[in-house]
Amino acid sequence: MRRWFPLLVLLSACSSAGPYGYSRIYEPLDEEEEAAENVRELDPVEVERAPEVWRSARVSVFGVVKARKDGDGGTADLLLSMRALAPRNLCDSLDEASCRVTVSEREHAELHAIVALAPNDDIGKHAVAPGSLVRVIGRLAQGVHKEDGALVIRAEYYRHWPYGEYVTTEARDHMRM
Repeated sequence: MRRWFPLLVLLSACSSAGPYGYSRIYEPLDEEEEAAENVRELDPVEVERAPEVWRSARVSVFGVVKARKDGDGGTADLLLSMRALAPRNLCDSLDEASCRVTVSEREHAELHAIVALAPNDDIGKHAVAPGSLVRVIGRLAQGVHKEDGALVIRAEYYRHWPYGEYVTTEARDHMRM
């Protein structure tokens, strides 16, 4: 057994946080990391001040889905409650498997994301729906949403957490960092 212990330690150190990021700090997926190169975190106040600068940039936003409608060309139009990513994830115990991606409980803005959903995110038990968390990377559309005047992001990449696979900072009362 002693001979195998170092190998077990090494293998456990190489474990992935999985698709929902069960780790103490946020861990982007490999394809997410590539998509996030040279992006700016969306700042709606700054967009109002310099819209032409922001429309030419690639942006990233975390948001809780408030509503989902069918978009043009088979896309989904997601109304998002924009949230800030917490610097550390909240955990139920010392085990990283108990950690959940954590976003602010407070909404910073509402915006729409136009997303081409993967089949497993489109329908089924874990489909993108109100209460889901998404990270969207893309570009701001020209103009605003026709229904409510909110900003619109056309997604080039997205990542999805079904309800229950993430928490807000409100959970810090019963989870620890």
